Amino acid sequence: MIHAYQLNGYNIILDVNSGSVHVVDEVAYDLIRMYENTPASQVIEKLLEKYGDRPDVTRQELEECLEDAEELKRCGKLYAEDDYMPRAEEFKRQNTVVKALCLHVAHTCNLSCDYCFASQGKYHGDRALMSFEVGKQALDFLISHSGSRVNLEVDFFGGEPLMNWDVVKRLVAYARSREESCNKKFRFTLTTNGVLVDDEVIDFCNREMHNVVLSLDGRREVHDRLRRTVNGGGSYDLIVPKFQEFVRRRGDRDYYVRGTFTRGNTDFTEDIFHMADLGFTELSMEPVVCAPEDPYALRPEDLPVLFDQYEILAKEMLRREEEGKGFTFYHYMIDLEGGPCIYKRMSGCGSGTEYLAVTPWGELYPCHQFVGDPKYSMGNVWDGVTDQKLVEEFQSCSVDARPDCKDCWARLYCSGGCAANAYHATGSVRGTYEYGCQLFRKRMECAIMIKAAQAGRRES
Repeated sequence: MIHAYQLNGYNIILDVNSGSVHVVDEVAYDLIRMYENTPASQVIEKLLEKYGDRPDVTRQELEECLEDAEELKRCGKLYAEDDYMPRAEEFKRQNTVVKALCLHVAHTCNLSCDYCFASQGKYHGDRALMSFEVGKQALDFLISHSGSRVNLEVDFFGGEPLMNWDVVKRLVAYARSREESCNKKFRFTLTTNGVLVDDEVIDFCNREMHNVVLSLDGRREVHDRLRRTVNGGGSYDLIVPKFQEFVRRRGDRDYYVRGTFTRGNTDFTEDIFHMADLGFTELSMEPVVCAPEDPYALRPEDLPVLFDQYEILAKEMLRREEEGKGFTFYHYMIDLEGGPCIYKRMSGCGSGTEYLAVTPWGELYPCHQFVGDPKYSMGNVWDGVTDQKLVEEFQSCSVDARPDCKDCWARLYCSGGCAANAYHATGSVRGTYEYGCQLFRKRMECAIMIKAAQAGRRES
């Protein structure tokens, strides 16, 4: 299978199963698209007819181009066979260790964001803070269920985790105290809305957190429309100076400024550019996922606009990079040469198997987006995972298990997509959230084009 498309002046051929990307001229682009299903003689005649007024397009040139295509096929770089996808579920079932936890240290929040999937941090339940004892048991659970894996990941999440800051610090200290004796290394991430960020938080995070995620939706009017304080005021002016200081002092350590776009800002590239102009270089902007009847929900008629926005973003990123003012966009970060491995490409994020969420009461869920849904309660940090049927459900949740993914060219980039989004859209973790799929495919086209452009610049 190949995926052929044209973007920003580039003719791009992606060989889906090998991952090879070919940037070609217009004639080769047409030839490769016809090559697999059209006899060679017909390919040549059709192209001679189309390009008959071009002196550089001769029968000999086309025959040589066909030979090049055949050589690429022999090398497994064009129309490569899919010889691993039938083993996707088998590969996923082989992994039985837990490598990451999302600790919901606070089911409460000091903002009242309209689109919050967590119902303003409460997850449709009671407000609560995780005790140190519950968090400690969660870390012990992770250590004991991680097998021989050395590197473990813990996300401090909410609600707003800084509302339980003392427990966060104590849990980090406890985990560090167990590292040497257990032959483990912890990598911590904190997600915050910024309201409670101060010098102590900045210094501690820059010392202990492998990554921090800072929530900002972009322009003041966009951010303040939905990310309001509990008193109804905007939060932009309160948090932006704190985030700028946070990032200034963070140096070269990882962070992301993460936003959400809705129907109220389908021109979301303006928000990304605004954040870049504020000095932030590591950016993410996610499409809102909510009930279709919500006023800020994205609609099918918005898709052409959103596709254009992703193209605008890609082109502007290249322009700014050339000027020495580049920035990173999370969804355009792909490695065409070194990974991820085929297991990861087929099995996805590991929710419900390698990755679990922990509530303030110690209850286990497949990930943070399932928290509060009793059908997906998997156990607790004392007894471990007690619902083996749920484990099996998520073990079977590979790209091969989704019929709609079979003929999708992007399946090895999204690994079948988000199980939670699929569940909320279709009622099944093995379904597909088609709206999200369409946005993802567009992002991948843009990401691959950026790589092609960067490679061309290096060669020139």
